[in-house]
Amino acid sequence: MHQWLSDRAADWINHDIIERGRLPLLVFFLGLIIGFIVIRISVRLIRADVRWWFSNVTAGDTHIHHVVFGVVLTLLSGLGLIAFSVSGDQAVMSVLAALFGIGAALILDEFALIFYLRDVYWSHEGRTSVDAVFIALAATGMILLGFRPLDLYFDALNDLRIGRTVVVEVVAAAVNLGLAAIVVLKGKIWTGVIGVFAWPLLLIGVTRLARPTSPWARWRYLSRPRKLERAMERERRLRRPFIRAKIFIQDLIAGRPDVLPHVRSATEDRLDQMVHPAPPPPAISPHRGLSGTIVGLPGDEVSDRRGSPDGPGPGAHHDSEHEPVEPHT
Repeated sequence: MHQWLSDRAADWINHDIIERGRLPLLVFFLGLIIGFIVIRISVRLIRADVRWWFSNVTAGDTHIHHVVFGVVLTLLSGLGLIAFSVSGDQAVMSVLAALFGIGAALILDEFALIFYLRDVYWSHEGRTSVDAVFIALAATGMILLGFRPLDLYFDALNDLRIGRTVVVEVVAAAVNLGLAAIVVLKGKIWTGVIGVFAWPLLLIGVTRLARPTSPWARWRYLSRPRKLERAMERERRLRRPFIRAKIFIQDLIAGRPDVLPHVRSATEDRLDQMVHPAPPPPAISPHRGLSGTIVGLPGDEVSDRRGSPDGPGPGAHHDSEHEPVEPHT
């Protein structure tokens, strides 16, 4: 059995990876995984104040986030990949791809910092970084296995005996991206990502109800209360177990080492916060009507309480944009 698995793995690497020029992609994939695991272990050890491990990198009183090192590493390795793409040397490009993967892991691990423009690494908003890493791994893995966007489109066109021209390819790409954008706006991130490679999933995602907290629900369901109620009921009945499992895995990867004792109560509290209808957009001017700006993002309720004359209510979560990601040692 062991010999059979070894032979199959060797054949796959030689035939599907090396001969087809996918070795840099495989090395990038491994660099992304290893970089994410290493940086997560590192920040957990720093947070636990382990004496034998490294401390935070600082410049004076300024904490330097590891996203900075990721940006520098991806820029340098990306420049090298462009420079050596002409020669096509897989050995050199594989080394550069590994560095690019590590740099991408450092960036995506602090994707929430970029998205929210504030330090949310150890809060529930910080779990967005884990989602970003998983999406990048899923997309890279599908390309590595031979799946490519638009392949199913072109197979369908061949069955219909429609020739591939530049116009046909541009239209197919535009339709694919447009459907994926609608699915993502409906709050179905994974369906949108995988659907880029398998367009029937996009058709399913477009026709199904949007998640009640999604921008699509905000724009389309507020004037249709029955549809919004159906979306909320579906969220509670079908998606709640999946959300519970997702939060558990995210906390296990990105949370405290002692996450297990409190995971059940924390999960239920988080689910109660997540399953609710999308709020209507506020009026930005008495003369301009409703704004199309997305509001109600995590953290908005905190700032609203601070801006009120009474200040934050009892039990309010005090969050600061300036608290460090990891405590200084």
